[in-house]
Amino acid sequence: MKTSSSALIARIATLDWTSIEKDLDLNGCATLRALLTRSESLQLSRCYGDDGRFRSTVVMARHGFGRGEYKYFAYPLPEPVAVLRSELYSGLAPIANRWCEALGVETRYPADHESYLARCRRGGQARPTPLLLRYEPGDYNCLHQDLYGEHVFPLQATFLLSEPERDFTGGEFVLTEQRPRVQSRAEVVALARGDGVIFPVRHRPVRGARGWRRVSLRHGVSRLRSGERYTLGIIFHDAR
Repeated sequence: MKTSSSALIARIATLDWTSIEKDLDLNGCATLRALLTRSESLQLSRCYGDDGRFRSTVVMARHGFGRGEYKYFAYPLPEPVAVLRSELYSGLAPIANRWCEALGVETRYPADHESYLARCRRGGQARPTPLLLRYEPGDYNCLHQDLYGEHVFPLQATFLLSEPERDFTGGEFVLTEQRPRVQSRAEVVALARGDGVIFPVRHRPVRGARGWRRVSLRHGVSRLRSGERYTLGIIFHDAR
């Protein structure tokens, strides 16, 4: 797969991590506009037909996950996927460490992703988790959390590889948050092709009148009404 890793690294280097952290704290998610080019998005979506790039395929209906299909990449990852995973991790690790401190969690994350993957491997988690998802009319993804073992990096990212209203309709990214003793809050994130959204895997801290509270989150995709939708998922911990 042809891509310019230096160009993608340069785009990631321009991200405003202060604003990203603020959005994550206030809203539980942060949008990355046009981080992937049209060419990169199309090349990644075209990978779906090349089974040699993947370690497994999941048909969601067989497991009660929804409708649709996704495939987990095998190592070595395609270059843009590896770049996104490594470079985004470096920006997110300080946020993850601050969240752990706020929640009274002892876990701390190393500054570089390779060191974190080494920790995962020592814990028996060595299978790559970045994935490519395909939705067709009527497909959807139930609300869920991407947990693959004891080691869980608290943030992840999703990138839309198809163009809304041209390639597909429907299929909105949905995030729900359950705070103690109140009703769930839903966030629908509007994305264009090449946009990404960063969001919590499982929990995030929210400051209340009596200090920090742990709130639970789940994410999913609403029903696709027409067309075909491809999405890249970047999860930073590996799986058992």
